[in-house]
Amino acid sequence: MPHPMTFDQLRTSGFRLTPQRLAILQILEETHGHLSAAAIYQLAAGRLPGLTEATVYRTLDFLVSQGLALVAHIGSGRMVYESAAHEHHHLICRKCGQSAEINDAELQSLFSHFEQSTGYRIDSSHVTFFGLCPACQEGARQPAKA
Repeated sequence: MPHPMTFDQLRTSGFRLTPQRLAILQILEETHGHLSAAAIYQLAAGRLPGLTEATVYRTLDFLVSQGLALVAHIGSGRMVYESAAHEHHHLICRKCGQSAEINDAELQSLFSHFEQSTGYRIDSSHVTFFGLCPACQEGARQPAKA
């Protein structure tokens, strides 16, 4: 079940917790990972017969706009979604797509620096760094086999 704060956030903003929103929030919180919209649709359609893929996309856009879900661009125009229940950031390999999480606390001093140097107040963040994972770096150093 989504965290009670989720309900409060929606109500405070004047929105209802529809069955579609509830199902998608539950899926995001249960999986504790990154899911494509297509994967979310497959899981949600099993819970809500008659659900359309367009409704899933609209619901995901809504949840992201309300800060209840996070979207990460993982390269090649692909996006994945996850619950915003715990703040963290990502390292993603451009070659194989493997990802690693970075704890939010590790970037807090950087965020504080940005706030002090720019005057902005950062109230939401989701950072994704791209590069090559150790395995792909090693593969790049290996000579090609003839």
